[in-house]
Amino acid sequence: MIHIIGAGLAGLSAAVALTQAGHLVTLYESGPAAGGRCRSYFDRELNARIDNGNHLLLSGNRAALAYLATTGAAHTLIGPATPLFPFFDLTTGEAWTVAPNAGRIPWWVFSKSRSVPGARLSEFAALLRLKFTRGDQTVVETLAGAGTLYRRLLEPLAIAALNTMPEVALARLLGAVVDETLAQGGAACRPLVPREGLSESFVDPALAWLAARGATLHTNRRVAALRQDAGRVQELLTTDGPAPVAAGDSVVLAAPPWVAGTLLPGLTAPEAFESIVNIHFRAEAPPGPAGFVGLVGGLAEWVFVKPGIVSTTTSAANRVVDQPAEALATQAWAEIARALSLPGPMPPWRVVKEKRATFAATADQERRRPGPATALANLVLAGDWTRTGLPATIEGAIRSGETAARVLLDSSKTR
Repeated sequence: MIHIIGAGLAGLSAAVALTQAGHLVTLYESGPAAGGRCRSYFDRELNARIDNGNHLLLSGNRAALAYLATTGAAHTLIGPATPLFPFFDLTTGEAWTVAPNAGRIPWWVFSKSRSVPGARLSEFAALLRLKFTRGDQTVVETLAGAGTLYRRLLEPLAIAALNTMPEVALARLLGAVVDETLAQGGAACRPLVPREGLSESFVDPALAWLAARGATLHTNRRVAALRQDAGRVQELLTTDGPAPVAAGDSVVLAAPPWVAGTLLPGLTAPEAFESIVNIHFRAEAPPGPAGFVGLVGGLAEWVFVKPGIVSTTTSAANRVVDQPAEALATQAWAEIARALSLPGPMPPWRVVKEKRATFAATADQERRRPGPATALANLVLAGDWTRTGLPATIEGAIRSGETAARVLLDSSKTR
């Protein structure tokens, strides 16, 4: 039996990998539903189902796509047939679409219809500097001189990927993302979003797949402590009573870092976090060729359009998260209305503030990310905050679960 603490994407990924290997798993989730920050719910204020946050995947996110294929949910993602990234500059009113070509030789940078307007060819050399960054350089330090390309493409992508302002964000984490996507050519850059919602893609199919193979999910069951003895976890102390950990059992701790730290005193883990603000409007809008648009120069950074719902995302949002919700919604709607040419007053809205959405992707916090193994022989860690080599993303969370599963499987072979 494998006990998994936390049923977010890291925990679900570990559960899927371990179940594939023939193990029986039990998941313990402190909340009322699985999915963590990657889930959908019905909002009564809007009378609509919305995602807790907006997430954009790329076709180069191999672990995420493999996870969806395993759980039978690959068909639930949609996107343009070719890489398309529409943008609108709120300062100048210009609109353009970045459209990388499929191959690895980036001839798209020479095409005015595919590249960033106003960007010089010399500015693209910044991408090569990203590839070879190894130290503690920040994104701003590494991309110095990128000019228009930086403001209209690289800065928005950096903030979205790292959820940390570029002045302090670690460049090599952005480099890892670029290396697996843009550097691989447009074939690895096709944008993908859930057809319905995050739960319908990443959570519900996985739970059904696991249940069909004997897995158990306990919701509203918080693990408050771990009873340890002889270098092993012997028992999970939960709000519904103790859960014994038998001699051959193992435990995956896939909770957020602040929870993991209470269960494992002395654990070194990220301790500084960044917010994300998502704003959902009950409105109809043309989805455009990609179903989203990036905004430059405003509060709203990305706008996602689904039937009946228009949503914005503002990442690295510690700078705005404490502002009144109505002020944020008013500003975001004005930006959306301008970018999408929407008439009329602001429709019903909902502001969702995640104050500890991800760890701050700085050099200091990167050094605090632990690997999967712990001092306890039958306990491993999973989570996008562990040492995945990526920032805190869906791809990183799913990889962390796979890594935790692999460590347990390897250790079982040596017993």
